[in-house]
Amino acid sequence: MLKKVKRRRWIAFILLMIVSLLFGGCGVSKKEKAAAKLGEKNDKVIRIGYQKFGTLNILKAKGSLEKQLKPLGYTVKWTEFPGGPQLLEALNAGSLDFGHTGEAPPIFAQAAGAPLVYFANSVANPKGEAIIVPKDSKIKTLKDLKGKKIALNKGSNVHYLLVKALEKAGISYSDIQTVFLAPADARTAFEQGAVDAWAIWDPFLADAQLATHARTLSDGIGLVKNREFFLVTSQFAKKHQDILNVIYKQLENTEHWVKNNPKQAAKFLAPQIGMSEKSLELTLSRKNFGLEKINSQTIDDQQQIADEFYKLKLIPKPIKVHEAFLSN
Repeated sequence: MLKKVKRRRWIAFILLMIVSLLFGGCGVSKKEKAAAKLGEKNDKVIRIGYQKFGTLNILKAKGSLEKQLKPLGYTVKWTEFPGGPQLLEALNAGSLDFGHTGEAPPIFAQAAGAPLVYFANSVANPKGEAIIVPKDSKIKTLKDLKGKKIALNKGSNVHYLLVKALEKAGISYSDIQTVFLAPADARTAFEQGAVDAWAIWDPFLADAQLATHARTLSDGIGLVKNREFFLVTSQFAKKHQDILNVIYKQLENTEHWVKNNPKQAAKFLAPQIGMSEKSLELTLSRKNFGLEKINSQTIDDQQQIADEFYKLKLIPKPIKVHEAFLSN
């Protein structure tokens, strides 16, 4: 009996030693804990949302922002979105700190209560978006859009272009059928004849024009400004003005580089975004370059868009755009 007890104790001891050997090494030393704690304190990440093409996209590809922020202890996490509305949804959900969109998405986002502020904008670029139709379409003018299906990304910059184009043609917004699709799906629908027209922006516009020989019914000239806006969460703006200044300077530098090196920029970006150099060269050839701090005229222009969208019941309530502008 005594031998059995001793044997059981010995087995228990062996098992204890095995468990200790297996799991004892998983413990973290004081030195390792201290290093981990220090790492947490230095884990400063700026989450930036970008789209298929734009100044931010080029800035990401060049990697210059990371170089400027590294001495300040910051890193950058980039996330691509198919359009401005999707990007601002992520910003509203707290998944992003900074991003860029066209004119219309911030209006929808502000009406939805998103905690965003306008930081800066590009100069007007009305040639960078258009309403197009297939090359053999019977639609010849904007007036011919009455009763037709028009594809667009809901809440995007081209949403306002469509509103103004219909207004110019004397057509009610309710007299056309909107088909809300992201650019890739809209391209498929356009080529398959599932829609009659497509309101789209560069570089998707340039790519479709070159590939399908689509005809342009109207671009934004005389209708819209088509600015690119850079937006930031209100919380990030309050705490990190110094970082925003670094971002602004890098955006300025990027705009300057692309303006002076359009062919090089197209060649550089083509593999990055999966489009041909010709499509990007066409995009850059009609782009107006320049970066601006927000001014009163820009505020007034955005308010006009907001009022128009509320009148058409595209947003649920009237908004005061100036409340979402960053005060310096």
